Amino acid sequence: QVQLVESGGGLVQAGGSLRLSCVASGGTFSNWHMGWFRQGPGKERESVAAISWSGSKTYYAGSVKGRFTISRDNAKNTMYLQMNSLKPEDTAVYSCAATMRSTEALMSGLGDYWGQGTQVTVSS
Repeated sequence: QVQLVESGGGLVQAGGSLRLSCVASGGTFSNWHMGWFRQGPGKERESVAAISWSGSKTYYAGSVKGRFTISRDNAKNTMYLQMNSLKPEDTAVYSCAATMRSTEALMSGLGDYWGQGTQVTVSS
C-alpha cells in the first residue's frame, strides 16, 4: 500500500518562506516521478511543480517559477517544496502525488498516488 504524507504547512506572512515535505512509503520511491499540487478556496486543483524520478528534470507552473523549488532525496523517500516570497494567492491545500508514467502526465494531473494535503495560509 503506497502512502504519501505531507507536512510543513502553516501560517506565514506575505514574503515569507515555508518548506513542505512529502514522505513516501509502501513502494519504490526512486521509480516514481513526483509532483506538488494545490487547491485554493473556491478554486480547482492546479499543478505546482514536478520532478523526475532521478531529480534531473523539474517543471514549474508559471505562477511559482522563480519562487518555488522542488527537490527530492531518494535515500530518504522524501520530496520537498521550498516556497519563498509567498503571496496571499499561494494560500491553498498542497498535496503531493506520484506516478510512474511521466512528469508531463503528472503536470497534467495524472497522478497514481496522492497524499491528503497540508494547509498553507499566507496572510497579507
